[in-house]
Amino acid sequence: MLRLLGRKLLALIPVLFLVTFATTALPDLVDGSPVAQMLGPGSTPQDLKDLEHEFGYDKSLPVRYVTWVGNALTGDLGESLKTRTSVMDGIVDRFPVTLELAVFALLMALIVAVPLGVWTAARAGSRVDRVVGGVSSALLSIPTFVSVFLLVYFFANREMLDAFKPTGWEYISVDFAKNIEFAFLPALALALAEIPQFQRLLRSDMLATLQEDFILTARSKGLSTPYVLFRHALRPSSFSLLTVSGLTLGRLIGGTVIVESFFAIPGLGQGMYQAITSKDIPVVQGTVVVIAIMYVLINTLVDLGYSLIDPRVRAR
Repeated sequence: MLRLLGRKLLALIPVLFLVTFATTALPDLVDGSPVAQMLGPGSTPQDLKDLEHEFGYDKSLPVRYVTWVGNALTGDLGESLKTRTSVMDGIVDRFPVTLELAVFALLMALIVAVPLGVWTAARAGSRVDRVVGGVSSALLSIPTFVSVFLLVYFFANREMLDAFKPTGWEYISVDFAKNIEFAFLPALALALAEIPQFQRLLRSDMLATLQEDFILTARSKGLSTPYVLFRHALRPSSFSLLTVSGLTLGRLIGGTVIVESFFAIPGLGQGMYQAITSKDIPVVQGTVVVIAIMYVLINTLVDLGYSLIDPRVRAR
């Protein structure tokens, strides 16, 4: 397990190098100077040069990169060009919101997909299996932004469902009930894209597991079908689902831009959207790096968890 952890941590180095170097090169790719937006209508070319010098954009790319990495190692991700506030402070404020939303969406998807996957595997080829398969195919074909519009239209126009707020946010530490009200719709919009993938993956693995000798032995002992499915078949069928769930959580953290922007949620996704539209390069760079680190760390934790439940992986 220690070797596995060491390999994963070493794999983090080239990923972070590519991500940080690419984001450091962003000022060389955008049209015009990144700091031009900070100047008023009466500014002079010298004012622009002074600002570029202040933020280091008058230096070469290698020098900017080394400087940024040195500062980042001390926790300094720079200063926002738009608000002149610390990028790290903004990320620290927004990250818990995005993490909560991603975890909520993942749990929602698993709560729905796991029973469906087990049920359809147990009744493979039945009408129920075909109906669930058709619904899964339909959900897979719907983009997230379309799901967002459909959910808002459906929920916001029915008095019986007024408990779910269409936009806004309340922090879980302030009011748990209101937090759930605001988080339900955006989390559901994210979960709808994951439910069919989880259901299909678990169904496929369950079908293979149900043909194993130990399952046939359990059934021959007269054990009930639900007991056989959930006690004996579910765990060995969940290895792939565990891996995909970890990858999905990392992807959800980095893929909330549309949902957070539409629902006015003050998370990393909304901050990223605002930074991109305003060409706030330091915020974009800091946010991308944090998301990349989280994605790799989550994958590492998933691999470690996989080794705990599968002795074959632990032996390697």
